[in-house]
Amino acid sequence: MKISIIGGGIGGLTLGNFLKQHNIDFKIYESAPEIKAVGAGIAMAGNAMQIFDKLGLKEKIEKAGTKMQALIITDEKLKTISKTDVLKLGNKYKVCNIAIHRADLQKILSENISEHIILNKQLSTIEKKENYHLTFGDKTEIESEIVFGADGVKSLVRNQILKSGEIRNAGQKCWRGILQTEIPEKYSHNAYEMWGKGKRFGFVKLSENILYWYALVNEKFYSDDIDLLETFREFHPDILEMIAETAKQNIILNDIIDIQPMDNWCTENLCLIGDAAHATTPNMGQGGCQAVEDAYVIAKLSETEKDWNKVFSQFEKIRKEKVHHIVNTSWTLGKVAQWENFTSIRNSIFRVIPESANQKQMEKILKLEL
Repeated sequence: MKISIIGGGIGGLTLGNFLKQHNIDFKIYESAPEIKAVGAGIAMAGNAMQIFDKLGLKEKIEKAGTKMQALIITDEKLKTISKTDVLKLGNKYKVCNIAIHRADLQKILSENISEHIILNKQLSTIEKKENYHLTFGDKTEIESEIVFGADGVKSLVRNQILKSGEIRNAGQKCWRGILQTEIPEKYSHNAYEMWGKGKRFGFVKLSENILYWYALVNEKFYSDDIDLLETFREFHPDILEMIAETAKQNIILNDIIDIQPMDNWCTENLCLIGDAAHATTPNMGQGGCQAVEDAYVIAKLSETEKDWNKVFSQFEKIRKEKVHHIVNTSWTLGKVAQWENFTSIRNSIFRVIPESANQKQMEKILKLEL
């Protein structure tokens, strides 16, 4: 049976690792000329790390990244609004939350399955005939009995076969930067996110002397010639230093988007995973983690069920509630964090939420369904 995975991102690569572990043959078709990252840093929370442990990759990922002890939300001056101790639950599940450069993560995920990855394969069309007929940008064609669409939020597989997926724009612009610098010890073990008025700034250490930061503004504050230093002038001086020291070529700009939660991710012999099925805004740090969970659940179901369509049907039923909760909660949190007015009231409300509530919310995400 010919199995094709379209897309060599985190979801596609994780699925490939599981299929290889289960001795199931497959090919990953990736549009880029090499497996490289877009988006700078990423957090791999305890749910993803539990799964990487099952693949024997946990230690490699921990070594390549930084273990986070707490997630801290502050105001513009770094005064704490809320703090979530991620070590407590990490100890329970025997995993750590890891901040890592996407390039390092994808290198680890791809090196064990390199013989299954075909690069420079930009999908042009996919049609359902007796099997799936796929045509690529270089005019090559293949037939595949089973297709996994792991090709991101703007998935061509989803658009051409399921003809669904409403992309929502959150009305926010996001800059992501990578900075090589000496990182003060006080910033070395925690992920920070600072809430201002219609703007946010977050940062975390990825590895020795490598810092990842991101800056968000509501679109009304954006212009083509925007000056980030001026825009964030009221923020803590350390933040302005991070922005000033980052080379322009190490900063990327994106819109914040997701997909309106969808009822169906699968059809006959085809299944969407990751952002292609349920792209989320980044406010809960779960986009990549949920793609990893998708791959794990599909692989786990395939151990006892050999009919892929039954696997896909069970996969949808198992995953949908959790994924929709994350997408909807992240969307709402992103809106609240970007308030332009009543920010002191917002901050006061979040300050009185007990950490036990944050722990409960986190445990709901860390717990795997299978």
